[in-house]
Amino acid sequence: MPLPQEMRFVDLGSFGGPEVMTIGRRPLPVPEEGQVLVRAEAIGVNRPDIAQRQGSYPPPKDASPILGLELSGEIVGVGPGVTDHAVGDKVCGLANGGAYAEYCLLPAGQILPFPKGFDAVKAAALPETFFTVWANLFQMAGLTEGETVLIHGGTSGIGTTAIQLARAFGAEVYATAGSREKCEACERLGAKRAINYRSEDFAAVIKAETGQGVDIILDMIGAAYFERNLASLAKDGCLSIIAFLGGAVAEKVNLSPIMVKRLTVTGSTMRPRTAEEKRAIRDDLLAEVWPLLEAGAVAPVIHKVFAFEDIVAAHRLMEEGSHIGKVVLTV
Repeated sequence: MPLPQEMRFVDLGSFGGPEVMTIGRRPLPVPEEGQVLVRAEAIGVNRPDIAQRQGSYPPPKDASPILGLELSGEIVGVGPGVTDHAVGDKVCGLANGGAYAEYCLLPAGQILPFPKGFDAVKAAALPETFFTVWANLFQMAGLTEGETVLIHGGTSGIGTTAIQLARAFGAEVYATAGSREKCEACERLGAKRAINYRSEDFAAVIKAETGQGVDIILDMIGAAYFERNLASLAKDGCLSIIAFLGGAVAEKVNLSPIMVKRLTVTGSTMRPRTAEEKRAIRDDLLAEVWPLLEAGAVAPVIHKVFAFEDIVAAHRLMEEGSHIGKVVLTV
């Protein structure tokens, strides 16, 4: 079947609230060296999409200006140099941009097959969170069996993924969340203890639960939690920062625990990573995590599925913060 000349996409006419997004039409992109063109069946909605819509997370210069970082669907075109994927393959992938559309270009090194038994919605919920958690919690922070980890934002897409993966690899998991319902969800996913940050001091709870603190903290809050995060780490612990929902500038913070406890503070964002770095993450996921997904030991948590045309409602739900797990669009 020949491809259409045009596709629908989410048009960001200006920065602002969800209402600035409309459905527009534009020509299909053409795959270049090392790229595949995927017809979208489902698209993941992520916190960075909101930041880009608001104007605080610009795409890289060589990336599509269209919103969207992950999708699933069928390969309908391959560029020069692509030998390990073919037209007709069902894949999900991490986009550098452009996923909020009926067709999207993906680097061949950033796509993965649907795990056995997965449909498009479940597959679309994987790439952004699994790439992020694997890179930061396992590759950079070095989480291993028997260690303890605190995961902030335990019911976010990142959080639900991190709790499950940490438990699957033998770690003891603690998590923070903002309600009793969310704390219960974290514990169902494998957290030993979920801490309601609205009514409890997580640093005090971690000290009481562990005595010496945790080995690793995966943090998306930033400045507002920085000092308490340092207090919550054990000797030789690692703080891995992946977002700044609580601010990026920490003032009058006591840094002495970093020296006294030999702490490591690290962090990263996914978009600026090189194609080679993203391919290495992809390869690890395929070898280490895809078998867990196919065995049912780990699974994406889907909160709600919207039609592509309901992108405004999907972003409003994300901003409300009431969701547990992922928000997905179907095309």
